[in-house]
Amino acid sequence: MSEPRKQANNPLHGITLERMLTELVEAYGWDDLSFRIRINCFAKDPSVKSSLKFLRRTGWARKKVEELYLYYLEFDKKEEE
Repeated sequence: MSEPRKQANNPLHGITLERMLTELVEAYGWDDLSFRIRINCFAKDPSVKSSLKFLRRTGWARKKVEELYLYYLEFDKKEEE
């Protein structure tokens, strides 16, 4: 029997989509977020709840949020400190 895959090298391990989205909205705001990731749920009457619903169903959009979150962790969050 093989061991379960380790997540040690995955910086997103244990971070929920809701947390990622909330931190990105706090850092950038909805307007900048909709500019960085061009999806309607960020541009038209945005909310965390409706955006999560869309992102959970749409793999390509979720991937873009995850990529932006990784960028945020690596570059933008360090500048805030």
